Amino acid sequence: MRQAHGGTGVKINRRCTLIHADNTKHICVHLRLSAAILLFAFPLLAAVDGTVTNRTSGQPQAGATVTLYKLGQNGLESVESVKSGAGGKFHMDQTPQGPYLIQTAFDGVTYNHMLPPGSVTSGLALDVYNSSKQPGAARISRHFLIFQPSGAQMAVNEWFVFTNNGVTTYNDPDGGTLKFYLPTAAKGIVQVKATAPQGMPIDRAAEKTNQAEIYKLDFPIKPGETNIQVNYLVPYSSGAVFEGKTLGKTEEPTLLVVPDGVTLKGEGVQNRGQEPKSRASVYSVTSATYKVEIAGFMPAAAAADAESGDNGFTDVSPKILRQNMKWILALAFGILALGFIVLYRAQPAAASQGLTAKGKNERGRR
Repeated sequence: MRQAHGGTGVKINRRCTLIHADNTKHICVHLRLSAAILLFAFPLLAAVDGTVTNRTSGQPQAGATVTLYKLGQNGLESVESVKSGAGGKFHMDQTPQGPYLIQTAFDGVTYNHMLPPGSVTSGLALDVYNSSKQPGAARISRHFLIFQPSGAQMAVNEWFVFTNNGVTTYNDPDGGTLKFYLPTAAKGIVQVKATAPQGMPIDRAAEKTNQAEIYKLDFPIKPGETNIQVNYLVPYSSGAVFEGKTLGKTEEPTLLVVPDGVTLKGEGVQNRGQEPKSRASVYSVTSATYKVEIAGFMPAAAAADAESGDNGFTDVSPKILRQNMKWILALAFGILALGFIVLYRAQPAAASQGLTAKGKNERGRR
């Protein structure tokens, strides 16, 4: 009986133990589920906040305008805008759920900060700089032109690479941060794309100055590297003479690049060699003004590839250039020069006038 009772007791204890274990299991499951729900809901309760720091002074910056943008059907849509307070602090009761952009405006210039989906939105560090109408440490470190003749027209793609190793943004809305020469043959029609450090290319409008054939661009040169691309078309026939001008000082000689099938010659022009894979030829010129004779045409296959969106030069390996110039051909031939020709030809006269350098900038300075 004692054993039977004891056996029954053991069974009861086992039942109790099993029931207890089963209840504990369910409790643990509910706790884990609740924790998961809380973790999932946490981003929904998050805010957008952080500190704006002036890298020129090295101090927190009060009074900067911080604006949160979301990508909507009509492009960027403003969500909320606040001013940074004491200690450079800012706060927005927003819950970004997709890709967002934060723009911080200070001293006439805006600075972008991307917020990819799932990124941390609290404790953000936003940098701004003082602005000056003087170049300071900003300089043109590289300058080159690419000539791509096709039929009766030649696309000219001119690149300016600014390097600013200082802690002040060069910004001169009235005088422009870049002045460039536009041949009369281009008829004032020019496309300009500017890329700020760690930014994306954006269209900018150039303005004609009171000097003949000289245009200016209002685009801030922030600390870091800024790329500016100037595209235009000129009439062409084999053996045509192109006259160019380099305004301002450049750290390196201006480079002139032509694709396979095209030759270039002129006084003071030095042949730097030919890249063996693409057979693109590179020349340098040290004079601020130069005149070159360009002959030949792009191969038909290359022209067709360019118009279809593949110019065939994206894999160029510029071994012919000096060590500090290795990037140039890969960058240069990555553009769709003939794509610009196609767009130009498709535009009616009125639309072409809309591309003139007299146009206004679409948005504020970036």
